[in-house]
Amino acid sequence: MEGIFRDDIELREVDKFFCNEMKRQIHRYIKAHGSMLLMQKFEESLSQLSVADQEEAVARYIDRNRKAVAEMDWRMLAARAMANYCDSFGYFIRMVSDEETMNFYIERMKGKYLRFHTVVEKNGKYGLSDYKGREILSPSYDFIRTPYCFVDDMLMLPVIAERAGKMGLVLPDGNDTVVVPFEYDNISLRDEEPWFELTKGGRISYWPNKER
Repeated sequence: MEGIFRDDIELREVDKFFCNEMKRQIHRYIKAHGSMLLMQKFEESLSQLSVADQEEAVARYIDRNRKAVAEMDWRMLAARAMANYCDSFGYFIRMVSDEETMNFYIERMKGKYLRFHTVVEKNGKYGLSDYKGREILSPSYDFIRTPYCFVDDMLMLPVIAERAGKMGLVLPDGNDTVVVPFEYDNISLRDEEPWFELTKGGRISYWPNKER
């Protein structure tokens, strides 16, 4: 069997149900690796958004937490979304048994949720572009490291960058907003809050807002 007819209503409904499945997966990931507070912050941040905006938000989360989808069964998620859409078991079996339909939805959903940024190089300097190729950090740094946090909320995290031999933190917001000045000898990423350890002259501090 091939070529099951798809219309706009089916696409819209399967998109909605797949989005719910993705949120469920992220919920489980945060529950396993983080805290109830982080899980609540994630869910609250999505609750007032449209489906399209939720897709964008989940994609941004996955871009920063790529381990969240490392073992994801896309076929199962597509099948669950189809099951929620179908009003009969017979039609559900038709949909999941049709390879063209299954592959269509798997590729459609990967296109929505796997939207990874890339490192760009220009004249020996480095920056970042988003999945559409738009510049989000200018190629003006000697070194950059994107933070991949295992668990966090939907807040944008800064990039570790080096300029003129000193390290700082800058947001990939299209404006190169500096949140920690370029005056540190080293900055390293932690796997829990506070996310960054900063070293200057042998003294260690943390961003955000903790010192020892």
